[in-house]
Amino acid sequence: MKICAATGNAGKLRELRRILEAQGHEVVSQKELGITIEPEETGTTFAENALIKAETICKASGLPTIADDSGLCVDALDGAPGVYSARYCGHHGDDEANNDKLLAAMQAVPAGQRGAKFVSAVCFILPDGRHLTCMGECPGRIAFTRLCGDYGFGYDPLFIPADCGVGKTDKRPNTEKRSYAQLTPDEKDAISHRGNALAELEKQLPSFLGE
Repeated sequence: MKICAATGNAGKLRELRRILEAQGHEVVSQKELGITIEPEETGTTFAENALIKAETICKASGLPTIADDSGLCVDALDGAPGVYSARYCGHHGDDEANNDKLLAAMQAVPAGQRGAKFVSAVCFILPDGRHLTCMGECPGRIAFTRLCGDYGFGYDPLFIPADCGVGKTDKRPNTEKRSYAQLTPDEKDAISHRGNALAELEKQLPSFLGE
């Protein structure tokens, strides 16, 4: 199936394309289709924002469309930055400023209280308006400093997942305490919030399309 990926985030596009193409789909980005619309994310949940993005770009592209809204929910910050993850610092898409603000907010939080999770809502929508939303999570904790690697984007250098992937589907405890940014694409896809949401979508899509 040819699917339009509703995102202008290069890192997110790489993950969506990598995972969906492995499932047998052809992925074209909204940029490749010449669509420059940036829907205003007015929802109060990840699922609401994913639907807003999917609906808008689906209407513009005329193709089945997939949109993800995701973010980091930190226990010590009562779930913040949550749906405001991309604009936590006050403006959209500044990864370094977002990470700086999170490190400052967590400066006095001890090791045992730095629990967090990444959450993803993936919405798949057809041009006739029917849509399916699947959720995925990945538990972990917030590092005290950036743990930069060769991969990742956003808050990935600060997030240490509880598990890491083995191959493309199995997982094991992340005993090395590597960050999302230090995991290889396969290691991350097998356990990530977006990988989990897309795996659930893959399960539900055949029956959804058969309706």
